[in-house]
Amino acid sequence: MEDKLILSPSPHLRAKTNTTRIMLDVLIALAPAAVASMLLYGFHALVVLADTVLAAVAAEWISRKVMKRENTVGDLSAVVTGVLLAFNLPPSIHPLTAAFGAVVAIVVVKQMFGGIGCNFVNPALAARIVLLTSFPKAMTSWTAPIKLGSAKIDAVSCATPLALHASGEDTPLMKLFLGTTGGCLGETCALALIIGGIYLVFRRVISPVIPLVYLSTAAAVSLLLGEDPLFQLLSGGLMLGAIFMATDYTTSPMNTSGKVIYAVGCGVLTMVIRVFGNLPEGVSFSILLMNILTPLIERATVPKPFGEGRHSREKA
Repeated sequence: MEDKLILSPSPHLRAKTNTTRIMLDVLIALAPAAVASMLLYGFHALVVLADTVLAAVAAEWISRKVMKRENTVGDLSAVVTGVLLAFNLPPSIHPLTAAFGAVVAIVVVKQMFGGIGCNFVNPALAARIVLLTSFPKAMTSWTAPIKLGSAKIDAVSCATPLALHASGEDTPLMKLFLGTTGGCLGETCALALIIGGIYLVFRRVISPVIPLVYLSTAAAVSLLLGEDPLFQLLSGGLMLGAIFMATDYTTSPMNTSGKVIYAVGCGVLTMVIRVFGNLPEGVSFSILLMNILTPLIERATVPKPFGEGRHSREKA
């Protein structure tokens, strides 16, 4: 008999895609925002991006060697973490500070819990919060975008749209849409982030449930609290968080009902922190809080096995 009966555990139907392919798609989706950041912040953007990516890759390679585990640098997940961390940092951040954040994201949040697929919170957001509490001045010093075509890239300090809004000054929506405002490296240009999100949905890398429910909830709550929904959606890190951070496979629910509960929680917490908190931004904290609640959400929304009903459960 040439044909052998092969027994294996489920799932028996396997997709052709793999981790490397998924991470490559994420990097392609992040490319428009990366290009926009370089156009808006010049050489500063390139330095921060290169710094966090190199530090993340080096931290992953060294930590895997020290832990005597198979090296996973080739799956590109460390590169994605480095880019996402850079997108959550001010353009004027010191390279050593940014590198420290990358090490925290990879070694402390990811590798110490077992590596890719084992972290309980988003590594890039956790590193951002560590940096925010450790280096508050550096993490809240914002750089104004350079004028297109200008060779001068010296940093000029400015306030973010959310900080201006807190003081009673609003930013035009078109400036928020195009990203010509102060803020973190990759969060200001909503247009570039939306393009990346459409690509991820088209490639079926992410489901549109979490981004759409997250953004819709934030808009609805902002309207109830007397805020401008469009301003809230286009300002700060809401677009970046909803599309690229909240949709992380490891730290978000798998089934649809769980995704809806998770995304609603993210939207409500984001707006509560923005309106009532001491900090103008609440995306990072809201996503991390919901990351921690994800196991409980999945337990409450676990689907019933096919064919199981009330009577079968009673007999068991």
